[in-house]
Amino acid sequence: MVHWAKEGNAQDEPLRGDTYASLRRNVSMLGSVLGEVIASAEGEDFLAGVERIRQLSRSSRDGDSEDRDRLIDALHSLPEKDMLSVARAFSQFLNLANIADQQHSVSREMVQQFSPSSMLSGMVDELLAADIDPTGVAQTIDALNIELVLTAHPTEIMRRTLIHKHREIGRCLSDLELSGRTDAERERLQQRVRELVAQIWFGEEFRAERPTPVDEAKWGFAVVEDSLWNAVPEFLRRLDRARQRACGEGLPLDAAPVRFLSWMGGDRDGNPNVTASVTEEVLLLARWQAADLYLRDIEDLIEELSVTRCDAHLRERNPEAREPYRAELRKLRRLLRDTLSYLEAVLAGESPAEPADGDWLHNEQQLREPLLFCYRSLEACGMQAIAQSRLLDSLRRVECFGVHLVRLDIRQDSARHTAALAEITRYLELGDYAAWDEPHRLAFLVSELQGRRPLLPWGWRGSDDAQEVFDTCRAIAAQPAASLGAYVISMAREASDVLAVHLLLREFGCRVALPVAPLFETLDDLSNASRVVEGLLQIPWYREHIDGRMMVMIGYSDSAKDAGVFAAAWAQYQAQEALLSVCRTNAVELTLFHGRGGTIGRGGAPAYDALLSQPPGSLRNGLRVTEQGEMIRAKLGLTSIAVRTLALYASAICRTNLISPPRPKQAWREGMNAMAESSCAAYRRVVRDNPDFVDYFRHATPEQELASLPLGSRPARRRGSGGIESLRAIPWIFAWSQNRLMLPAWLGAGHALREALTGGHAQTIAEMAREWPFFATRLAMLEMVFAKADAGLSAHYDVHLVPDNLRDIGEALRAEMAADRDTVMSLLGVDALLETQVWAAESISLRNVYTDPLNYLQVELLTRTRETADPVAQRAMMVTIAGIAAGMRNTG
Repeated sequence: MVHWAKEGNAQDEPLRGDTYASLRRNVSMLGSVLGEVIASAEGEDFLAGVERIRQLSRSSRDGDSEDRDRLIDALHSLPEKDMLSVARAFSQFLNLANIADQQHSVSREMVQQFSPSSMLSGMVDELLAADIDPTGVAQTIDALNIELVLTAHPTEIMRRTLIHKHREIGRCLSDLELSGRTDAERERLQQRVRELVAQIWFGEEFRAERPTPVDEAKWGFAVVEDSLWNAVPEFLRRLDRARQRACGEGLPLDAAPVRFLSWMGGDRDGNPNVTASVTEEVLLLARWQAADLYLRDIEDLIEELSVTRCDAHLRERNPEAREPYRAELRKLRRLLRDTLSYLEAVLAGESPAEPADGDWLHNEQQLREPLLFCYRSLEACGMQAIAQSRLLDSLRRVECFGVHLVRLDIRQDSARHTAALAEITRYLELGDYAAWDEPHRLAFLVSELQGRRPLLPWGWRGSDDAQEVFDTCRAIAAQPAASLGAYVISMAREASDVLAVHLLLREFGCRVALPVAPLFETLDDLSNASRVVEGLLQIPWYREHIDGRMMVMIGYSDSAKDAGVFAAAWAQYQAQEALLSVCRTNAVELTLFHGRGGTIGRGGAPAYDALLSQPPGSLRNGLRVTEQGEMIRAKLGLTSIAVRTLALYASAICRTNLISPPRPKQAWREGMNAMAESSCAAYRRVVRDNPDFVDYFRHATPEQELASLPLGSRPARRRGSGGIESLRAIPWIFAWSQNRLMLPAWLGAGHALREALTGGHAQTIAEMAREWPFFATRLAMLEMVFAKADAGLSAHYDVHLVPDNLRDIGEALRAEMAADRDTVMSLLGVDALLETQVWAAESISLRNVYTDPLNYLQVELLTRTRETADPVAQRAMMVTIAGIAAGMRNTG
């Protein structure tokens, strides 16, 4: 905004030093443009009112209690017609600040700190300096196996069209950074920014309706198209140079250190909208998108490869062609066009005859073979510069994306499998599978898996719920193995939960060895995980079926909701250690699948630190991890940022596999055991044992209002009613971030640390913080949480939204948070939060000036909407939720 930008960004911003000079300029420019757009749309008087609110927020943050009261009064007395526009003004500024921040992180100004090439070459130099054999470094690079699983968890608030506009603004900022621009060129770019900001202001922030699972899948495919399609070959170029630095040779042509998977259209756990037909449609759409992207690549190559010299092999394939490369690629172009026509007909509901194998794209070799003939011919004829450019990029994409673009995981709750099998056993008059104990279930499952006859007579149908499970298994059986990733079982608790899925898949025609991964989520389930896996590995049929490899998923969200973040983190660490030990003893290669979210309460942490704090050996067989909600956009949504993310993962994995993190000493284990027990007890005393806690939670946060937001296709609850246990982990976290108490990310942890310190273990705790990455990361995460939390805002929510008889709960929680914060600061030896992370502290300080009005306005809107339904107020409420989420940066 005009005044806003001059005072609020150029002067108020706590951005200091040349490192942030361009960021300061960009935020100032974007704020000025936004102000101009708002003044034009709403009038100068309205803009002046918004500026007054900002100034009051600033002085309130500086400690002026009278201006805080004036700020609250100003928002309380806003005319109803202005509430939405005020909320949008502050929300859009935070979005624009985020764009500038994201662009700055990949700018030339920051290249020395964040360059992917520097990151990878630095990793190689560090390993060589540690006397790691160059061959060992190269082999570790070759063994990289990074699987990033894109999920549709409902924390991505933005519409796809708005994401596009944000990406375009970021591109303009990058172009403005280039030196040598003429005044006319700069003016055109700045005009484009003004145009985009105006489009945003005059557009809609939110979808009119919830997206369908197919819509979510299309959003995921758009991430591949817009970012990952170019990011993968760029990352591999840099990794190739790092390998050359290590041993003098680059990556092999078939290197595929990173692949992408998706849960969008496959995750049916608690989502009745994901059906077998949806899964089939999503898989077809993925193939169509892949063929379309390859077609664009091939058309570009045909345009460029007009050279005539070739080797004998390519000449033999194209004996009459004057331009053999073009001739070879035209055949591939025709195949891709025919494939698109066939898939489009199927997606349109037609029933075309399936083409012969050679007439449509159905396997990677059909892509790889002609590209390799062209590549090898160019290399043989001395045209390496041509071979190793766009053609090599296309080959790299084939290895990463295949013909299916992203492989699809299937996820379902174990209870659904149990219920389906119970219907079968009752129909066959064998008894009630659901009522059987574990030995009885295992005996039945093993007997059926070893047998040769079908379990069910042809044509039998179960109930609607059971039939959906059966139809899903049939849909899986009809797919090529390369299109699928794994079948994940939520709430897996026993070996029978895994065998049940194997039996259902086999019964309905699945003949491929699809990995079936139990997901251990609660504290008890994590503690029992190794026992369950040990039991599975003692079953001969299972050992033979898995052929020495298995996958286990570790749940971060529900375990933290069940036991608190501190106890859950230790349970996850111990579960991984125990699982690795069991599999090592049984000569089975274990892939650990990490179900992390973006927030600390859901296992989120800076990726590099998170990987280095894993148990030793946990990344030997690769990294498989979920990328969730808005974190997909933040980490993978721009090509340059995606390249950096991939480089960060690769360098951390190589480092931890060659220089193992320290194994915890016995004293550390004993300390963590005691602290985890204490933390869990303190957490559950509040969340489970206080009968009024759920009522307090629903009054003090916008939890119920979140359910009405058109965020994702999945319901907010696993069941229609119930307490905290029925609420999904994401809205649980999201709601507490809105009122700034951030409770799931810290409750119980500080209590346990304080108890350990007063119990005479200060020296051990200090040693753990100094020498153990796992523990040091926990403390750093708590520090960040407390820096983002705000007790004053939480108290404001309570005063206006919580009944008198429940307010003591909030008062006690804020007192606990203050004590916990002081404990963490004393352990870190700092006088202020983020004392050693100057920019992080300053960034939060800046954002608070803009999020505070949104928080106060949200309270006012909650008060109004809870008394009477008001569509305008409800929309303004949605804007405040989105704005606060933008200010907090990670919400899921």
